[in-house]
Amino acid sequence: MPKFVVVDLETTGHTPKKGDKIIEVGMVTIENGEIVHQFHSMVNPEQPIPSFISQLTGIEDQDVQDAPLFDEIVDEIVHLCQDAYFVAHHVQFDLGFLNHAIQETTGKSLDIPVLDTVELGRIMIPQAPGYKLAQLAEYLDVAHDNPHRALADAYVTAKILLQFIHKAKQLPYETLQQLSSLERKLKSDLHELLSNWMESKAFTIEERADLEIFRGIALKRNYEEVQRNVPEVEGFQPYLDHLLGNDGSLSKNMDRYEERGSQRIMATTIYDAFQSGSHALIEAETGTGKSLAYLLPAVYEAVTKQNRVVISTHTTHLQSQLLDKEVPLLHKILPFSFTSALFKGKQHYISLKKFEFELYHGTSDNYDITLTKAMLLVWLTETATGDIDEIQLPSSGNIFWRRISAEAEGYIDPKSPWFSRSFYQRARKQAQQADLLITNHSLLCTDISENYSLLASYNKLIIDEAHHLEATAAKHFGRKIDYVSIQYLLNEMGANSAGDWIYGLLSSYPEMALKHDITKWDELVQNAKEESDELFRFLFSYVVKQHNAHISLNDIGRYQYRFQNDQENPQTWSTVQEMTRRVSFYLRDLIQFLHKCKNWISLAETSEEASRWIEDIRMYMERMEEVIHSLDHLLLSEEESIVKWIEIEAYGAKNAVFLHSEPIEIASIMQDQLFERKESVILTSATLTMKDSFTFMMKRLGLEESSTIQQKIQSPFHYEHQVQLMIPNDFPNIKYGNQEDFIHATCEAIYSLATITRGRMLVLFTSYDMLKKTYSAMKEFIDQEEFILIAQGVSSGSRSRLKKNFQAFDQAILFGTSSFWEGVDIPGQDLTSVVIVRLPFQPPDHPVYKAKSEALKSQGKNAFMELSLPNAVIRFKQGFGRLIRSSQDRGVVMVCDDRIMKAKYGKYFIDSIPSIPVHFESTHQLMEEAKRWL
Repeated sequence: MPKFVVVDLETTGHTPKKGDKIIEVGMVTIENGEIVHQFHSMVNPEQPIPSFISQLTGIEDQDVQDAPLFDEIVDEIVHLCQDAYFVAHHVQFDLGFLNHAIQETTGKSLDIPVLDTVELGRIMIPQAPGYKLAQLAEYLDVAHDNPHRALADAYVTAKILLQFIHKAKQLPYETLQQLSSLERKLKSDLHELLSNWMESKAFTIEERADLEIFRGIALKRNYEEVQRNVPEVEGFQPYLDHLLGNDGSLSKNMDRYEERGSQRIMATTIYDAFQSGSHALIEAETGTGKSLAYLLPAVYEAVTKQNRVVISTHTTHLQSQLLDKEVPLLHKILPFSFTSALFKGKQHYISLKKFEFELYHGTSDNYDITLTKAMLLVWLTETATGDIDEIQLPSSGNIFWRRISAEAEGYIDPKSPWFSRSFYQRARKQAQQADLLITNHSLLCTDISENYSLLASYNKLIIDEAHHLEATAAKHFGRKIDYVSIQYLLNEMGANSAGDWIYGLLSSYPEMALKHDITKWDELVQNAKEESDELFRFLFSYVVKQHNAHISLNDIGRYQYRFQNDQENPQTWSTVQEMTRRVSFYLRDLIQFLHKCKNWISLAETSEEASRWIEDIRMYMERMEEVIHSLDHLLLSEEESIVKWIEIEAYGAKNAVFLHSEPIEIASIMQDQLFERKESVILTSATLTMKDSFTFMMKRLGLEESSTIQQKIQSPFHYEHQVQLMIPNDFPNIKYGNQEDFIHATCEAIYSLATITRGRMLVLFTSYDMLKKTYSAMKEFIDQEEFILIAQGVSSGSRSRLKKNFQAFDQAILFGTSSFWEGVDIPGQDLTSVVIVRLPFQPPDHPVYKAKSEALKSQGKNAFMELSLPNAVIRFKQGFGRLIRSSQDRGVVMVCDDRIMKAKYGKYFIDSIPSIPVHFESTHQLMEEAKRWL
């Protein structure tokens, strides 16, 4: 086994060419699979250490003042690296920095093979939650007691490397061979290692029983689930007693279990709704334990009646929680067995057929795509689901995924060998056999809109996070299209150049290519691209020219313009429609071209390759038909019950245009297509009422009062002792153009409260624009070493990444809008205060709100009371709910908007949250009160 030297450096900065220096070196040597030597030295950089480096590493100037200079230890470092692989976590940084120092000192540099443990981690453990050293150490159960110190980091990296090598040696020969074909585009020099591992396997006939090799790709074998049994259970209440009592099964399987009356009430309400064939709206406040409360009657009903129950959630996070936590717990505690399955849309599952094609025929891959292929090869030896949500792809990998997802493969003949190995088909089969089927609102609404052709049949449904159902359904009964998706489709089919799909098709059938002039295809594709580019550029300039009063800025920074065909400038709109017809004309010509190709191949041969080409052709024809239908619906047709709008990226490309439509109301659609067709639908959430009334939600969703059970379940938490509501009475009035003054006052209040709570603060905005302005203002007057500011859309990373960063720092303030109002769970001492900057009313010029508002006014109704206020109250409840997540949590909610106290409608907000102490005083008095209380 070769020698590895694992290196970690601590430095004064990131750029040696600008004078940054090494301050600490840690080196760990591995030989014959064991750590045999460790080297450590502080280094005098002959310059002050920046304070942020000292804060990160704990290394101060006095720690290095008597340390050797780099030239005093360089020979030993070079000697340790001889005949070894140079290994580091982000190898380019450590090797680059070290080589710069060696070159300066000796005039030479290290020229040795390298291994990057970030890259190896992505490949060897693709299902890890993250690839920072601390994340990998935690995932692989490697103790990491002294992070950001050179020897400790090097030692942990070495232990992790040994686990990667062990894992690599367990991989089948075929996977190693595939990795070897990708190796030259990776950062790590893996060629010799892979060759050695393959050579050792070539002389053994031992095969892993858990894998099958199909067409050169190693796959985890598919094991069928155990069949269910029908239990003999006396009745639902004895069943609950067996599980939920203080001496029940749950108490024996959960730490610090406390029986919750609210959980039993909710479970019984759902059971009663199932038995009476009623629908139900259940608001279950935080702490109810609602997931188990609805799973218990769902499983009981499904198994005892042999009648599947579907559970739909809005977020994949909740789906994962149900499958990884609650469902395994139920398997342990229930007196009978049951089956469960998760079912998602086609875009979530890998297509092995498409992946095989890309593996053997894909060309001109960049680094991210090569890395993605390597990750997927290893993942396929482990995954039973083929669900991409199990792993985190690099950025370009997500684009590559679109080419290889089940959505991209189109129709598969059931006789095809790929059909029996299709992860999507496997998921469908499991869904059809499951007692409990877990899905998401998006797929549920797709199923409803496609006349129940996707999900396995069911007549009882539980919808969690039900306050999202209206918006999700509206999206699914509407349409959307954008310039990029059209261009992506045309580029995916390609032109007459090697590596493009159409080139592969026509070069596979030269006789057909002679009949169908390839230059004709190229011309049609080019025309379609140019015409769509012109159309979307024209729409962009049209929106920009509209008066500001007609345009709103949404919370992700896009401008929105609602359009109505009969109210636009007739001459201009006539041009838009003519351009739309031209795009559709060229797309129809492309469809016709492919139709002829499909017919020719069908008559010419019946091979597996011919079937694959026909499936691809059919898929591309369907996708182009879909684009034509969307353009026709959005820009040519006229429907009064539909709201349509255009979004543009204000500072983006001049064709960055997104077209949307939604039904103005979905109540009648949901009533006809869901509630009247299903026996019992349970809708639950922590936020369904306004002032204890479900009326708003029932009207919006189309539920009949006579057939709907309504139940509000109080939280078991003692809010009056856990949280204080504080509203300043001395803020400038934003109404009179004082936005700058208001932001300044907000910043001062945030800073004052943060000094009391030591950061640990979530600040919620209704406008992305105000978030950015507040963030910029805060950055100017606070000391970054005192508080770390993390802001959605400003700081890089996903919502979960920003949340993790927030929790990682001792004194941090997190700024969020849109998605941060809910679903962000920061329990315990990590969060002590929530600041709500403005009451969360939708902008009155938002296209959908505007259309709904006009419809209500035409019916003689008050749009503010019927629509705007209830939406804002429910959103406010979500924001308020971020603070108290357990019975031990304690903190302050500050609302910077005094309308909650001064406006007539303010009481709707206060009366819709738990009864807590309310303080309406000057900012100074509030801070004194917060200091005293906390």
